[in-house]
Amino acid sequence: MRRYGSDKPDLRIDLEFVDIADLMKSVEFKVFSGPANDDNSRVVALRVPGGRDLSRKVIDDYAEFVSVYGAKGLAWIKINDLSKGMDGLQSPILKFIGADATQSLLNKLSAETGDIIFFGADKTKVVNEAIGALRLKVAEDLNLINEGWAPLWVVDFPMFEEDSSGNLTSLHHPFTAPACDVEALKANPAKALSRAYDMVLNGTELGGGSIRINRPEMQQAVFNVLGIDDSEAQEKFGFLLKALSYGCPPHGGIAFGLDRLIMLMTGSNSIREVIAFPKTQSASCPLTDAPGVVSTKQLRELNIRLRELSPSQNAN
Repeated sequence: MRRYGSDKPDLRIDLEFVDIADLMKSVEFKVFSGPANDDNSRVVALRVPGGRDLSRKVIDDYAEFVSVYGAKGLAWIKINDLSKGMDGLQSPILKFIGADATQSLLNKLSAETGDIIFFGADKTKVVNEAIGALRLKVAEDLNLINEGWAPLWVVDFPMFEEDSSGNLTSLHHPFTAPACDVEALKANPAKALSRAYDMVLNGTELGGGSIRINRPEMQQAVFNVLGIDDSEAQEKFGFLLKALSYGCPPHGGIAFGLDRLIMLMTGSNSIREVIAFPKTQSASCPLTDAPGVVSTKQLRELNIRLRELSPSQNAN
């Protein structure tokens, strides 16, 4: 997430985020200094080699593109001629950043003549999604996607994430084993990592899985973090806690999406192109003409009765 803003990065693309909050904490540009001083935000730079020739219209289109992900704008710096210092740079934000911070930025990014630098400064989630999506789009537009296969394992997922109310919810599911012990989980659940893992290929998640909780005290601790007290846990999951108390070995697994792999191997643009019997958007099946007519006998066997709505009910 720190390097690519994504938990399924396409490693065929060499572009990476560079965190620059340390350089922007005291600049005059509040758009940068605000997030730089906020623990829940981040300020990143994305250096794109050869991007200097992008037109202003294309850059404006990129700004509109990232707005879909919550970004309020898209700052940028073109490096027309690095040897000319500030005079060789082009950007509407240079006067707000200042020469010293700009030079430190160029050094940190190992910037070169011909580059363009895009910036993301906002809440961490917004920056990750907006600049992560921009990374993919720019790479496609400028033909910066290398050939071949780039598989990776993604590990160290957080155990929990905050919902809109600030409460912790399971990132995967409440039966995923934490990577820490019970005491550490109770002390700082928001920082706990899980024993979950994904396999990613060329930016597509091929499969995922986890090691499951096998001790009742750990399972109860996870329930407590999620706001499920002991009595509610017994009512809803008592059978599981009891089974775990008898002794359960560590166990886990992974599920792969064969269709997704075939899609990549065949160069298809959609998984629907490689599924044997895909359904339409209305959930009908062109092969079997499902859903079909159900006979009265079949309904009776299932104890289902169809009731015709009155005109007033149809209107509602």
